[in-house]
Amino acid sequence: MVVGRVLLIMISVVALLTIIRRPEFVISSVILSLLIVFQIVSLVKYVERTNRKLSVFFDAIRYSDFSSSFSDKGLGKSFDELNQAFNEVITEFQKTRAAKEEHFNYLQTVVQHVSNAIIVYKKNGEVSLLNNAFKRMFRVSNLRFIDELEKIDKNLSELLQNIKAGENELLKVFSDNELMQLSIRATEFRMQGDDYVLISLQNIHSELEAKEMDSWQKLIRVLTHEIMNSITPIVSLSSTVKGLLIDDNSVKLKQDIDSDDIESAQSALNTIERRSQGLLNFVQVYRNLTRIPKPSFRHFQVSELFTNVEQLLQPKIVDRNIQCAYRVVPPGLKLTADPDLIEQVLINLVINSIHAVQDAKNPRIQILATTEGLNRLCISVSDNGHGIKPDNLEQIFVPFFTSKKEGSGIGLSLAREIMRLHKGNITVKSKPGVETKFTLHF
Repeated sequence: MVVGRVLLIMISVVALLTIIRRPEFVISSVILSLLIVFQIVSLVKYVERTNRKLSVFFDAIRYSDFSSSFSDKGLGKSFDELNQAFNEVITEFQKTRAAKEEHFNYLQTVVQHVSNAIIVYKKNGEVSLLNNAFKRMFRVSNLRFIDELEKIDKNLSELLQNIKAGENELLKVFSDNELMQLSIRATEFRMQGDDYVLISLQNIHSELEAKEMDSWQKLIRVLTHEIMNSITPIVSLSSTVKGLLIDDNSVKLKQDIDSDDIESAQSALNTIERRSQGLLNFVQVYRNLTRIPKPSFRHFQVSELFTNVEQLLQPKIVDRNIQCAYRVVPPGLKLTADPDLIEQVLINLVINSIHAVQDAKNPRIQILATTEGLNRLCISVSDNGHGIKPDNLEQIFVPFFTSKKEGSGIGLSLAREIMRLHKGNITVKSKPGVETKFTLHF
């Protein structure tokens, strides 16, 4: 179409140049000149029509307005092809936007129906999302800024504003005279140039109550067992001593006490003393378990920690011909913790491994420090000893529980409490006769 219009203009110009100097064609020359001007204007408008279509098309993309369509009749095949291409692109954009809207609605439905409370806010504190669980938990219909939570609980507002990505916190909150024990997790992400914080909150009050009751029952069973083991013989022997030394018919000492009775009474009193001392030691150990000092945190090399443990336990390891390896990956790994308390935990774990591998053919112990997901540091102690029976895996962290003939049963309980004070945890995996691994997660 453009080529035809240009050729027609050229023909008209040649014709005008041919007749413009002849007086008899003056009127024809004027008409032809006007026709050439009209053809030029028409050609310009024809060419500009494409630019206008491109402008409309790009505006539709810029403002996500995909409701328009492009169609022109009688402008030629090139315009038909251009309109078809525009319409196809618009259709693809419509499909993409519809898919995104469906995906967004799907995510919104999931977020609004999960049982965990979720809140998302910008770094400046402006809240961008609250799910239904959050609204039900704190009985709010809307929040504009995160600091508005001070009306519910000041500690909750401060914690949510200061929590870092990857952290997991526990907080007690009273809302409408109801106690909630919240497990709070945080993560961060960036969207459209803004930094956002996503926080999930779960009320674990009932779960903690059930776990606490279970722990108390286990502890009471252990305490009852230990106390009864000491009290029963003390009561029995006290009665025996009384029968040997005091007349049943009076409160006076027997007059006919012979040497055998005196010896029996002395033996009974020695046993009472021994059992009483054992009970006293038991109570002392329990008191030590509940009086762990507050950690004194500092930044130190993990290799230094391993060196101290190795020097302390090397004689036992060499004496039992145990292959023991200490590895730090990467070598310069550092840890922020209380080195004395963590050293105590490692010593307990390595000693347990030494006892576990004493009957193994090729006894091996490996102590490894490395990093796991989110750059969290972990230290593991593994051995190829006899392992832990599956029935005992859930019991080994209960205070005073032990499967060894000798032992107080507080080493692992102490380790777990120390890790809790460091906001970490301790886990165990055991395949009897193959490998047992205790891991400290910081």
